[in-house]
Amino acid sequence: MRGLGTRTVLYQQGVASTLGLYNQDYLSVDILREKGPITAGELSKLTGLATGSTTALIDRLEKIGYVRRQNDPHDRRKVIIVPEYEHKAEVSHTYHSLHTAMLELASSYTDEELALITNFLGKANIVLEEQIYHLNAASQSKTSP
Repeated sequence: MRGLGTRTVLYQQGVASTLGLYNQDYLSVDILREKGPITAGELSKLTGLATGSTTALIDRLEKIGYVRRQNDPHDRRKVIIVPEYEHKAEVSHTYHSLHTAMLELASSYTDEELALITNFLGKANIVLEEQIYHLNAASQSKTSP
């Protein structure tokens, strides 16, 4: 798992570089892709970034058309960050090779095996999210006065 994690991080860094993004910006865009539209505060919690850093990140991503701000229809005081990058040609082109290779890999498994793999990966994501939360909480408690 650590090896897969390391290779995933290295791949993400390569994608970020190819797209001309900072790695943290790319990770934030990917979080938005997975979670869907969320508030800046939620993005801040998920990334572990301070609110000021999150605002600067959103400004950078909005400037290049990867996200847009939208008023929350339920609470006028909130702004929702909406991902916009998924349909950009440079993004789909960057992921095309990986997508093709992963489809080929998946085709070598039975439906039952794929169900087991999908179940495991879903549960592994939950474990990782919990561990990220604990690491961020521990890091914030160290920096708090």
